[in-house]
Amino acid sequence: MVEPGTIQAAQSGDREALITLLREIETHVYRTAYYILNNEQDAMDAAQEALIRIYTKINSYEEKAQFKTWVQRIVTNICIDKFRRTKPTVSIDEHELVFREKQDVEDQVMASYTYQDIRHAIDQLPEHHRTVVVLRYLQDFSYNEIADSLDLPLNTVKSYLFRARQQLQALLHEYQKGGVRG
Repeated sequence: MVEPGTIQAAQSGDREALITLLREIETHVYRTAYYILNNEQDAMDAAQEALIRIYTKINSYEEKAQFKTWVQRIVTNICIDKFRRTKPTVSIDEHELVFREKQDVEDQVMASYTYQDIRHAIDQLPEHHRTVVVLRYLQDFSYNEIADSLDLPLNTVKSYLFRARQQLQALLHEYQKGGVRG
């Protein structure tokens, strides 16, 4: 991800290093914000706020934690604060899935419905469960990285993921039975 030398240079006041650092993480920051908030405008606002906070707090970063978990903690906390300030609404993601040319139209339609249903189910999870699901399965964080990012005990992260998977199974039960979207 980010070179340690770039981080140290940014902390030393090297403006170019700081700009490079922010450019390297901006997509990751936005993606996390979008998956947590499920709203493009809110995600853009949260990502911008997170990048500004990283810019102003870069000197508070200590190398005892991984840089990506430090960044993740900042963006996640901003998203959680934003989520708490606004009443959550469930919406379907308007972004289209990228399909391979060889898939037929029916497969594309079913894949799109499946994606929308999974996204809809994730949106229905409580905020803390949704956050760990996003970090684990969409951002590919390890359990330890999630615990560090959210400042939670490792067993709490495992418990949240276990409960979130149970809730997702219940919400998506018709897929388990081989049913179709109604």
